[in-house]
Order: sequence, then structure tokens, then C-alpha cells
Amino acid sequence: MKRYHYTVEDFSTKPAAQAALMRLLRPLKPFYSEGGARLELGVTSTHYENDSIEMESFARPLWGLIPFWRGGGREAFFEELYPRGMAAGADPENPEYWHTCRDFDQKFCEMAAVSYGMLLAPERVWEPLSEQAKANLTEWLWEINRHECCACNWQWFAIMTNVALKVRGRPYSQEKIDSGLAMLEDYYDEGGWYRDGNGGDKDYYNPFVMVSYGLLYAMFMEDEEPDRCRAFRERARMFAKDYVYWFADDGASIAYGRSMTYRFAQVAFFSVALLAGEEVLPLPVMKGMIARHLTWWLNQPMYDNAGVLTIGYAYPNLQMSESYNAPGSPYWALKAFAFLALPDEHPFWSVEAAPMPPLEKQHYLAHAGMFLQRGKDNVVALVPGRLQADGHSHTVEKYSKFAYSSRFGFSISRTPVTLGEMAPDSMLCFQVGGYFYVKDLAEPGYHIGDDGLDFRWSPLEGIRVRTRLVPNEGGHLRIHTVESDFDCTAYDCGFALSTDDRIAFSRRAEGSMAEVVSEDDRCAVTSLAGDGRGEVLIPDPNTNLIATKTSIPMAVYVIRKGVQTIQTQVDYL
Repeated sequence: MKRYHYTVEDFSTKPAAQAALMRLLRPLKPFYSEGGARLELGVTSTHYENDSIEMESFARPLWGLIPFWRGGGREAFFEELYPRGMAAGADPENPEYWHTCRDFDQKFCEMAAVSYGMLLAPERVWEPLSEQAKANLTEWLWEINRHECCACNWQWFAIMTNVALKVRGRPYSQEKIDSGLAMLEDYYDEGGWYRDGNGGDKDYYNPFVMVSYGLLYAMFMEDEEPDRCRAFRERARMFAKDYVYWFADDGASIAYGRSMTYRFAQVAFFSVALLAGEEVLPLPVMKGMIARHLTWWLNQPMYDNAGVLTIGYAYPNLQMSESYNAPGSPYWALKAFAFLALPDEHPFWSVEAAPMPPLEKQHYLAHAGMFLQRGKDNVVALVPGRLQADGHSHTVEKYSKFAYSSRFGFSISRTPVTLGEMAPDSMLCFQVGGYFYVKDLAEPGYHIGDDGLDFRWSPLEGIRVRTRLVPNEGGHLRIHTVESDFDCTAYDCGFALSTDDRIAFSRRAEGSMAEVVSEDDRCAVTSLAGDGRGEVLIPDPNTNLIATKTSIPMAVYVIRKGVQTIQTQVDYL
């Protein structure tokens, strides 16, 4: 199946952008159930009930359809299907009933999409329903008030569901709204940033939910709670000043953290800000960021042969998925299309898409806890890593590496048995007793600032490491002080670069240096202290998020019992 090639022009006018959305959604049509309430896109499973998977797949296209409809878009198939599906799914007597819920039910997440429709496009998802169907849908949504929601970004799902019920004149729980808002205030840090729950990470759940839903709340609750809504809007303006740094000149954003399969939801914050009337950056800049981001993403080979989005990142990849990623989960990415709700006369549709604004090449984001570097079409984040463990999949790889890149992505380990399966890009990896070990948690009390990062960690009992990351013009210097109770080997690894046999690339290892060059990209590591030798690792295929075949330059050190210092320069800018 020949793929459409997207350009920035596909997002310059409303008709072109609407057409882009429809190209994403039309491949779904054959897979809806007869009653319209379910969407079967695959057979892989999740930690939650298989019965909920098809409901999730039904709900997530609404993140694109709702702004499409609010902005005047028309498409007969979806206009007919979704009210019919809503009625069937909420009807206890219908064979496609979505069923009642339990504590921490995945369907709570999908209620947010239904509520989005009730708030922004009621003429498509609410008003066509019969009175009985409205009563059934109200009763089904009320399930979120009978059960516990996860103490994290999910609090917003309960809040917005009750706001939607309130706005549509239905019974709602003010208690759930108030308790959820109180929790969110506990999660708020400063500078517009939230932690995803108490002790949670600062990652893409800020633009996915935390800051963005505050703007949606402000759209509908401004008259009742002007002070709170004013605070949500001010936080969004502060957040934008930091978040703009996550985006490269070519439109890509840093691959970092969990839920990477939500892909172009990375730009949803700027799209929702426009919807809420907040020009958090100059309008031409916002248009350029949205257009370039969607162009970069939609040209990635992330579809199956039917044109359906897959679990993965730049290509289909179950290896990097979380236990909550179902076949329909990737359609959360459609949150990025909130800008389609803008009216025809909005200046967004007439301004030219501007390039990125002038940004510092080296910039410490104090509120996000990372040091950012900007190169040509590449943004790199240096991070200290997590302080607390959690139960999500592959969190070591998603949060605990030294560096994360918009251009190179990051790699996911298959096993710790061989170095190729471990694929430890941007990590210091120790080989002990036939197994490989890397950094997980950083110890409390780390330092990060304009001068770089300094943190302590232990890959396993018997090895203690102090690492300093010093940003410089070429990339960064790593200074590791290793205290080991036994002799072992350490591999200080750079980024994983594409070495697909269909492109030009080279690998080179000479003395203390190793280098991989791939088309316009280069990563080199050089041992400056500790007598390291250069080697190039060829990891297992499909371990990296962006490239299916990669090579990793690395410096290899012999670690002796006792204390020693090793230094590695990593160049990529």
C-alpha cells in the first residue's frame, strides 16, 4: 500500500488538515462492530480486561473527530456511527454493552473522550441520542463516581466526565470534581509543571493531560471558578516557555519516558492551547510547531498494511510497549488535532507557519529537571534519572539513561544475558558473572544545574558509581568514579544510530575511540581517562524506537577491585 507523503502544507489550511485527519481515520471503517460500539483492531492483550479493548478503540478516534466536527467538518460515516455506537455501548440490554466498571478501570480513561464530545460537539454525540440513550449514557458515565481512579493524571478523567455531565444538565458529582482538583494541586510543582501523582515523573503526561486538561477545564468553568481557571491558564503559559525546548527544528520531539506509543500527542498541548484561546507562543510559531510535528510523524512507517496505527514508536514495535497498550491505544495521538476546532475565520488558518523561535543551544530546565542541548534537527536531554521505582514496563530504559534524543530515540532491552540483547545506549553497562547491569534509580541528593549533572547510583550490590555529566560543544563529557568490590568490565555507550543496509553508513573503532556515521548523523565516543578501548556494538534488531537496525559506539573499560575514575567524551552535536 503506497503511503501518502505529508508536507507542512497539509496543515496550512483547514480543508487540508481535515483531509489529513480523515486519511488517518478512514482505514478504521471496516473494523467497527455491527452496532457501532466496538472497534476490533488486533488481538494483542493488556493488563486490563480484553472486553474493554474494543471500547477503548471505539473511543480514541473521538479525540480527532470532536474538533473536526466542532470546526465544521462533515463525514457521513462517522457522523452516523458514533451516536449509534454511544447508544449501543451504554445500553445494558445491547450485546455490545460496555459493561459496568471496577476500581481503576481502563474505561475511565475512555470516558474522557466521550466527555470531550459532550462538551465540544454535543450536536454530534449527545443531541442525536434518544432520551433513553441519554439516560443510559449518563448512568454508564456515573460509574466513574462509584469507583476509585488512579492517583495520577487519571484524576482529570473523573473531573472532566463530571464537568460534561454538569454542562449537559445531568446529575454529576461535585465531590469527585473537588477531590480530584485537590489531588492535582498536590501534584503541582512549579513553573507550570506537575508530577504525575505524588512522587511521579515529569514527562509527556504534562502536555498529554495535566496542563492541557487544565485549559479544557478553564473553557467551561471560568464563570464559576475564575481564580482556579486563571491559574490553569497561567500555568500553561509558563509551561510553554519550557516545553518549546523539547522540539527540534524538524518537528520531532524528545523520545523520553513512558507512553511513547501516543506519538504525536506530544504536540497536543499547543493544539489545546489554541482551542482554549491561549497563544502561549506567537501564533505563527505555534502553527509551525504543530505542522512540522505532524508532518514528521505522519511520514513515519508506523502503520500496518491496512493503514491502521500500530503499537510502537517510529515503526511497529511491541517490545517497547506498556502493559496498558492495546491495539487502539495509539489513537490517543489524535489529541494533537484539537486545532481543527478553530473557526474558519481564526487567524491560525491564514498566518504562515514560522520556524522555531531563537532558543539557547544549551539550556537548563530547572522545573523539568533536565539539561537540554540543541543541534541540527536534534534535541538532547541530559537527565539524572528516577528516584522512585514504579510498576510500568521498561522504566529503566525510559527514564534512567544519561541522555535522550529527538533524532536517535532510545533502545529497549530484550534480556540482560548478552550485550546485543541489552542494547544499552546512553548508559554505563557493567558485565558481572555473565550478566549485564545498568543504572536504575539515582540516589537522592543529586545535583543538576547550568554546569551539568552529578548523581550517584548502583547497578548491583558491590558496585557504586558517582557520575558527572558535563555538557560541552560536541556533546557531553562523562566522568564516572567507580567503587567496585570485584573485577569486571564496563561499557560506556553512546547513542544508537541507524545502520540500515539500505542507507550509507560506517562503523569505526580505533584505539580509544569508536564512531558510527549514518547519512547526516554521527556519534563518537572517546575514552579520555581509564584506558578504555573503542568498540562498536551491533544490538539486536528492533530494540531502538526510531531505527530498526542500529549500531552503538562505546568505550570499554576494565574495572579493577577498588576505586577508579574513567572519563568518556560523547560527541553527537
